[in-house]
Amino acid sequence: MKPDVRTSSSNALSPAPRSLRVLVVDDERDTVLTLMELLRDEGHETRGVYTGRQALQAIRDLNADAVIMDIAMPEVTGWDTAREIREAIGAARPLLIALSGQYTKGADRVLSQLAGFDYYLTKPCDPNVLLALLTSVKPSAA
Repeated sequence: MKPDVRTSSSNALSPAPRSLRVLVVDDERDTVLTLMELLRDEGHETRGVYTGRQALQAIRDLNADAVIMDIAMPEVTGWDTAREIREAIGAARPLLIALSGQYTKGADRVLSQLAGFDYYLTKPCDPNVLLALLTSVKPSAA
């Protein structure tokens, strides 16, 4: 007697993955595309922009749940953009994750206090760490 394939499926009781809307902001095109691909592979909706000036409008257009942003961009830095996001959106702002090619001791605390970043990751970041940080985010209503 053959087992019933329909009832033996392990996917039948698996919860649906939580899909987030994530904005990636970096002046390095390869970084934006790589992070967007990683996030899409995990089922998240993504959008990428290449300047801090584009970020605030993109957050609103996407209704972003999280923003991954380089802090060392030309013209408008990630620091300035994060401050602007905090002032414009306030407590309802998305999770802000800073990316940097350099790490200085205490930078995570300074960024959190001055610019409002929630987390600080160095480039290249470990994809597992980034994805773990996103598990704490509750998707907002579309």
